Amino acid sequence: MIRLIGYLFGIGAVLFLIVAAGVAWYIGDVSKDLPDYEVLNSYEPPVTTRVHAASGELMAEYAHERRLFLPIQAIPDRVKAAFLSAEDKNFYSHPGVDPIGLARAVVNNIRTGARQGASTITQQVAKNFLLTADQTYERKIKEAILSFRIEQAYSKDRILELYLNEIFFGLNAYGIAGAALTYFNKSVNELTIAETAYLAALPKAPSNYHPFRHPERSIERRNWVVDRMVENGYVSAADGADAKQQPLGVTPRKTGSYLFASEYFAEEVRRELIDRYGNDALYEGGLSVRTTLDPKLQALARKALQKGLTSYDERRGFRGPVKKIEVSGDWGTLLSEIDPLRDVPEWQLAVVLSATDDVVDVGLRPGREVSGTVGSERLTGSILADDMKWAFRVNIPGEKARNVKKASDVLNPGDVVYVESFEKEGEQRLRLRQPPKVQGALVAMDPHTGRVLAMVGGFSYAQSEFNRATQAKRQPGSAFKPFVYAAALDNGYTPASVVLDAPIEIVSGGEIWKPKNYGGGSAGPSTLRLGIERSRNLMTVRLARDMGMNLVAEYAERFGVYDDMLPVLAMSLGSGETTVMRMASAYSVLANGGKQIKPSLIDRIQDRYGKTIFKHEERSCDACVATAWLSQAEPEVVDTREQVLDPMTAYQITSMMEGVVTRGTAASKVNLGRPTAGKTGTTNEEKDAWFMGYTADLVAGVFIGFDNPTPMGRGSTGGALAAPVFNEFMLAALEGTRPVDFRVPQGMKLIAINRKTGMQAMSGEGDVIMEAFKPGTGPSDVYSVIGLEDYATGEAITTISPQANQAVVTGAGGLY
Repeated sequence: MIRLIGYLFGIGAVLFLIVAAGVAWYIGDVSKDLPDYEVLNSYEPPVTTRVHAASGELMAEYAHERRLFLPIQAIPDRVKAAFLSAEDKNFYSHPGVDPIGLARAVVNNIRTGARQGASTITQQVAKNFLLTADQTYERKIKEAILSFRIEQAYSKDRILELYLNEIFFGLNAYGIAGAALTYFNKSVNELTIAETAYLAALPKAPSNYHPFRHPERSIERRNWVVDRMVENGYVSAADGADAKQQPLGVTPRKTGSYLFASEYFAEEVRRELIDRYGNDALYEGGLSVRTTLDPKLQALARKALQKGLTSYDERRGFRGPVKKIEVSGDWGTLLSEIDPLRDVPEWQLAVVLSATDDVVDVGLRPGREVSGTVGSERLTGSILADDMKWAFRVNIPGEKARNVKKASDVLNPGDVVYVESFEKEGEQRLRLRQPPKVQGALVAMDPHTGRVLAMVGGFSYAQSEFNRATQAKRQPGSAFKPFVYAAALDNGYTPASVVLDAPIEIVSGGEIWKPKNYGGGSAGPSTLRLGIERSRNLMTVRLARDMGMNLVAEYAERFGVYDDMLPVLAMSLGSGETTVMRMASAYSVLANGGKQIKPSLIDRIQDRYGKTIFKHEERSCDACVATAWLSQAEPEVVDTREQVLDPMTAYQITSMMEGVVTRGTAASKVNLGRPTAGKTGTTNEEKDAWFMGYTADLVAGVFIGFDNPTPMGRGSTGGALAAPVFNEFMLAALEGTRPVDFRVPQGMKLIAINRKTGMQAMSGEGDVIMEAFKPGTGPSDVYSVIGLEDYATGEAITTISPQANQAVVTGAGGLY
């Protein structure tokens, strides 16, 4: 018997050694193909890029995986406790694999036939970072081997940090910080016990515990995690019981743009980031972007532009309903299926229930719950005929426009329209609205730095994502003239130089071009000041011809209006195409004394580690970093920007454009109660309407026109359409600020001249203006008219009366 036992023991030992050798060989063979776990040292997960306004408010987030990396020290103990309770309660005591949990899983697998995992947090790190998700025994063995190695190389806190920042929670949320924001719009420090437990329940199977598709299952799993937290001593029994009574309370955070009215701005920043760093850096690089956007000015810009566009649109009449639906049944459900303009919250979709001569009864679009189910409320209201008078001109495309007198002739039951609530005489009422077909843009900029403070690219980003401020290339018309005049003033002309305003014919290539002033007519010999104040086309063409279009083209490119301007006379009237952003930048040069600037939407960009990788401010100030005052001189910011225009010329053109606002084409349209310079612009057939203007420290440009350039109707000029938008925006933007005079360069001379002749005014003479002259220049002693030869076909006769300081010019074309 002893000999037999020894024999069996020997055989067993041999078999054991053979099996052990086989296992060792297998493990060694499997280990040869294992990935290098040391890559965890350089772990850089895809992290969300966040874009902020200048005030620090969050504008937008961009990510393939919505993740914010948090070091383990920043993760609250309660959050750690929830995940340890849910996933691996022995995490801090096992060597990477939990033998007890593994044995339990093996028994359950044999007994039930189902595959039950027993992965520790370390094993999950190995799987998520280094292996595939295949459910095979070979993968589990590899996972276990890597887990032992990871535990030997890294601390428990480091392993937990990797796990909590990598795991997927559903709703495109990765990592605990991203999940807290996505599910509850909170930071991890603000999570309650119930919220923490629910998040800890998700990694097991996010789709099985979806908060809206499976709410009961989600609560059950959350409560199980709460019980484990109580059992493990992380939470008291009373707090655990209270947490289990709480609703899920999931309030998903929206993606895209977060700051009101910032969609166009945020999208422009997104495109710039892609151009600079590429898609991967934007959606995975975790950039922190501080933009130049001023939220207050952005909201004011949106409001002013929308008001201008709807005002024009409503004057053209009602174009018909958004859609038609059946109202005899459940109109609320049908109406809720129509998406409103989400970025115009002041407007609501409504369906006409009935219409009489004096009133239209409407049903308002029901709200939607977070889950996407339609709300049960069915609100109604009424539109009085007085609050939809503009729609009494019915101008439906494809039909003949007509004027009606009754509300029932405009709207019928089933018509889906927009309405806006407003207060009148102490009661809430509804007015009829319609999204305008005409579009526009507004850009506001700091002229001294180029920081874009506000940018609106259209009526509604939800209606059209096309940004008219940066993407639409339109003819600036007369808004380009200040650069023609600036070129002249920089090259020997003065504001008192006289140019003939009279008909002209230009023959080129066998064709005759006959430019005209807006509204026809001409004023004869006029000073440059009068030419820009009254926006005289004929004068501008003669001036450009006199100094040469090559010079005009050089200045246009120097200001950044065009990249490569064709030097033909028609371009002097703004017939080239440019953008509102470029025009605002060019006008900023005039406003800041002639310094070149680079318009910027971004102040600073930092990488995921906080290192600044881009900064718009290029000026230097070495002394600004002094830690103490040791009787040194006051720090000075060194401005190395290029001087593209003589500061005196910049002031002269600014002074002339002040006349546009006080006496010229923008008179009565712009009144800010402070020094303001600006210029209207209107193209042929009123297809484009512009106003570009500025005060001492703020530039704003407005454009209005159809996306497919179409005549907007007689009288739709820059002064009539764009200038009121500029005025409304600037009044609100500058409210409460102190008026600032334009800066007069040292050495400028102010001389009284006759506004008509440009000659020095005599004592007691009327129609006099104080004109700015550079040193060594002044009003001419001899009356001279530029461009006279283009007008008089015979010999021109000029009669000068020095006593009256008047001149009479006669020629074949007439007498002035």
